[in-house]
Amino acid sequence: MSMAAMTPPAEVEEPTKAREGGIPQSRRVVLTRLAVAVLGVLVLMFPMYWMIRTSLASTAELSDLPVPLWPQEWLWRNYVEPWKAYPFARWLTNSVVIAALSVTLTLAINLCAGYAFAKLRFPLRNVLFLLIISTLMVPVQVIMVPQFQIVIDLNLLNSTWGVVLPRLAEAFGLFMARQFFLGIPDELIEAARVDGAGHLRTFFSIVLPLSKPLIAALVIFTFMWRWNEFVWPLIVLTDPNAYTLPVGLQFLISQFSTNFGPLLAMSFLSILPMLLVFAVFQRYFVEGVARTGLK
Repeated sequence: MSMAAMTPPAEVEEPTKAREGGIPQSRRVVLTRLAVAVLGVLVLMFPMYWMIRTSLASTAELSDLPVPLWPQEWLWRNYVEPWKAYPFARWLTNSVVIAALSVTLTLAINLCAGYAFAKLRFPLRNVLFLLIISTLMVPVQVIMVPQFQIVIDLNLLNSTWGVVLPRLAEAFGLFMARQFFLGIPDELIEAARVDGAGHLRTFFSIVLPLSKPLIAALVIFTFMWRWNEFVWPLIVLTDPNAYTLPVGLQFLISQFSTNFGPLLAMSFLSILPMLLVFAVFQRYFVEGVARTGLK
């Protein structure tokens, strides 16, 4: 037998060396990434924990520096007393109604307009799209006065529709929808037309079932913007019973200026709907954002 046949191949020695050296290189990389991810989550979630911790603390405990990381006393009345003393449930209902209407109508407008700009051919299509996108460079404060005058002329002051209507057509959402629809093959549209489907049937039967990531991303963004909006509802809504949560929380600041427990308790309750919406749609959110810029 030759010496070449007796010599073990190099590939056989490498796993043995990896086992003798301890943790394999690939596993060390995975553990390192996991440790960094856990550390990042802890850092990002600490403000949320501190909000909950402060919402259950008394004023005396918060004034005693340094404030301990764990509450010495659990004051659940910080959640109960403001809820009973102020129309927080009414503000919550107003915010839910405004956010739901805004998400539904804005989603319908953005999807239809995005499909038209991506798949239909009509004169000045690109020019109109550029004009719409250019409105992103216009500060919202510039158009607030004419928008407010329009709301007054339409007799929508201090109403839900006065808050919802001026914010329905979002250029950002239209841009996302158009970019997403550009990634859908034209062959699918042509095949539907060969089968006799019109634009509406093609849109509802072919395009929308493929647009779950886009819909999830638009729902999250629109809900977040409308839920957190403060300036425009503050201008339009004059009746305290018609306030949304951000406006109502600003009112509570003047009532609990030195008592941070009840104020942060109501603030924590106000962000729970956003967390719920994100938890429901987050499985499609990353895919929707990633595919927006692809063609």
